[in-house]
Amino acid sequence: MAERLSGYRILILETREEAQFSRLLTEQGADVVQCPMFAIHDLPDPAPAEAWIRLCIAQPFDDLVLMTGEGLRRLLKVVRRLDVEAGFIAALGRSRKFARGPKPGRALREIGLEPQVTTEKPTSEGVIEMLARVDLKGHRVGVQLYPDKDHGVLLGAIAGRGARIESITPYVYDAQAADTNIVTAIEEMAAGRIDAIALTNLGQIRRLIEVARQRGCEYALRDGLKNTPIAAVGPAVSDELASHGLRADIYPANEAYFMKPLISAMAVALAKNPPRTAKA
Repeated sequence: MAERLSGYRILILETREEAQFSRLLTEQGADVVQCPMFAIHDLPDPAPAEAWIRLCIAQPFDDLVLMTGEGLRRLLKVVRRLDVEAGFIAALGRSRKFARGPKPGRALREIGLEPQVTTEKPTSEGVIEMLARVDLKGHRVGVQLYPDKDHGVLLGAIAGRGARIESITPYVYDAQAADTNIVTAIEEMAAGRIDAIALTNLGQIRRLIEVARQRGCEYALRDGLKNTPIAAVGPAVSDELASHGLRADIYPANEAYFMKPLISAMAVALAKNPPRTAKA
């Protein structure tokens, strides 16, 4: 049913797919408060991405591990600037492709490809478990990483399987650009002006706490989260919340860890209580 969230003020922290998430919530009548956690930029120096792309085309990888959909899309921007799209897509088509969760799979489908295997858990640990079940000995493995994370354990696990790794991190985060918005979002929750917060990846939790500590408002954050229903898209987010002494109140049913099932779960849970806030 449409307008199931009419009157509810929902805070979202999504960055890579913020526009889509906002649209889906708005279609259900929600008053969406957007707070991007990071600004995402292309690499200041495109040379590493260009070299990785040319290597992929000249010698297609036996296996390709995609950690984010954003990473593949950023690579494709470089590919199109270099005017080598056909060759790059053909090279990817020759690789056995592993996706960390559904987002890289969606990016692959945009260029007519499919992942051969998708992790059950969209985490680095899930990728390690997935690759532990396949033969990588002697294989050349292309790995698309993402910034602000130590990927040493993942890369060590792949190398330990006898593979040769060619890795690339095709974009960077500008965290400072979003700090002011994050503090404002914390203040809104603490003041009781948010009906629910929706979390779609564990990095959002870490970033909230990091900024709150830096800006001296961790108490306000924890107080706000204590009094604001928290919707978590899946177990990785719920586990990260628990590691910080927090809890998920709302989560999708039947292990459907996607935006639409999360929104449906929010509509069901929030319908039990009237909105605490009103649309401006």
